[in-house]
Amino acid sequence: MFRYAASAALVLLAGCGTLTESRDQQILVQTVLDHRPVDGVGCVLANDAGRWFVTTPARVVVRKSAGPLRVDCRKEGAGGAEERVDSRQNRTLWGNYVLTGGLGNYVDRNTGRGFDYPPVLTVILRGEHGAEPRAAPPEGRAVY
Repeated sequence: MFRYAASAALVLLAGCGTLTESRDQQILVQTVLDHRPVDGVGCVLANDAGRWFVTTPARVVVRKSAGPLRVDCRKEGAGGAEERVDSRQNRTLWGNYVLTGGLGNYVDRNTGRGFDYPPVLTVILRGEHGAEPRAAPPEGRAVY
């Protein structure tokens, strides 16, 4: 009987992100312009739980939220970009509904722990107006 109770308790815990998930998430932020990586771009990431600064490419630890993550990246001479990245409910979704009757989902939405952002954010920069266009690759050279 104890085995079944212990198994049921573990299943219940797996259904609630507040109990099993971290409230923080590590994200790799990288920037691209004209299909090429651009280093040294300053980015601000913000959601309703905080604001974080990073110079690409780099990893940053953000506080998870059920709300979107706003990303604003800028570099003089390379341009900038503003993006909105929605969070998605992680593996706790079904456990929250089946095992807690939706109560766990309510709690996870308020704490953000049951939600994740993509682990890699590739921000596509738009060149500055008046900036010189990048040179095309030499003729006959394969570009992948």
